[in-house]
Amino acid sequence: QVQLVESGGGLVQAGGSLRLSCAASGRTFSMYNMGWFRQAPGKEREFVAGIRWSDGNTYYKNSVKGRFTVSRDNAENTLTLQMDSLKPEDTAVYYCAAATTARIVGITSQAAYDTWGQGTQVTVSS
Repeated sequence: QVQLVESGGGLVQAGGSLRLSCAASGRTFSMYNMGWFRQAPGKEREFVAGIRWSDGNTYYKNSVKGRFTVSRDNAENTLTLQMDSLKPEDTAVYYCAAATTARIVGITSQAAYDTWGQGTQVTVSS
């Protein structure tokens, strides 16, 4: 069974950067689509970024394009989210997610993922 552990959250001023990491257990990490989601207080959890296992293609929420970069290191079983030019509206709990079973939904959909990390808090002050 895959387990995901996020790290790297914290408090940063607007315009700053943070780098989130997600360490995954399991021998077949390289075959999973992976994603980052976030949930702000009083709001639903939303897709932020995803990376496909088969071709490495990446996908982003429109509001983070050009500021966030998702990447993966299959040798280290690690998923990373580099967040630059952070804004107060990026404040949320960020979750790493893995799609360990194939589902006929898009990579940006929460329904595509069956394994979730515990989340890490990101707070951006103005």
